[in-house]
Amino acid sequence: MIEKIILIENADPVIFYGTNNSNIQTIKNLFPKIRIVARGNAIKALGEESDIADFEEVMEKLEAYCAKYNSLKEEVVIDFIKGKSPQKQDEQDLIIYGVSGKPIVARTPNQQKLVHAYEKNDLLFAIGPAGSGKTYTAIALAVRALKNKEIRKIILSRPAVEAGEKLGFLPGDMKEKIDPYLQPLYDALQDMIPSAKLKEFLENGTIQIAPLAFMRGRTLNDAFVILDEAQNTTVQQIKMFLTRMGMNSKIVVTGDVSQIDLPPSVRSGLIDALDVLRSVKGIAKIEFNVKDIVRHKLVQRIVDAYDDRDKKRKAMRQANSLDERETHE
Repeated sequence: MIEKIILIENADPVIFYGTNNSNIQTIKNLFPKIRIVARGNAIKALGEESDIADFEEVMEKLEAYCAKYNSLKEEVVIDFIKGKSPQKQDEQDLIIYGVSGKPIVARTPNQQKLVHAYEKNDLLFAIGPAGSGKTYTAIALAVRALKNKEIRKIILSRPAVEAGEKLGFLPGDMKEKIDPYLQPLYDALQDMIPSAKLKEFLENGTIQIAPLAFMRGRTLNDAFVILDEAQNTTVQQIKMFLTRMGMNSKIVVTGDVSQIDLPPSVRSGLIDALDVLRSVKGIAKIEFNVKDIVRHKLVQRIVDAYDDRDKKRKAMRQANSLDERETHE
């Protein structure tokens, strides 16, 4: 008889064990010659050497499956233990499997362009309207890179541009003051990483979420870095941010140039960077449009309505300007 301790390190133990430990119970029933005790992320198995070897092999396959799909159903456990391969899932345009095995895919041609451009470039600009999936797709790519051990940490940042309330007047410590600005990033992460694992990543620094001001002085090595809402950066801020890039790092900058909240006298750092860096090699720019909007169908209509209004106002200003010139002449 030998004892073997197997650690579940890459998958979420809560998902691995199943609801009310149903998967562990199934494993116990199908390995009757082995005494199995599961605690935390450790599974202790006691049995004959040959049985333990078979058990360990199955556990490795189950953990790899659970880590990839974020799901482990009883029928999959049974298939692996009986030596069968579970039915393969359609992975066309798949980025990762999110919480509860939800497939997260590149749903539009421009989202697919972003995925493909990521493979060939270390710095990407994803520009387009609200709801087009820029940030969501970028975060999915970051989570995939972390799972595949291509990078060691994910860093998500936003400029904390105040809209109506001063940060100093908001209640709480600094984290509580800035969290409302970063909530969209938390929302995306919660779709892709089980809550217990996400909490662990946030606590140990594997995933860091911080306002742009906290980037100064850092060198970001082995990291996937996302700057969201970059249209609200100043020229100096985005230059500072882009020059933080370290070895084996990827940076994705997302923004919507139609939603700039800076004072009229301040030039958007995103617009400036797109102009300055347009011919630099190793940088890709993907432009999203209203056809990429994957939120409620009304969002696309709302964006269209505002665009139409803005075009009419611009045409009126141009016509008025022309009339004034003709009057003076």
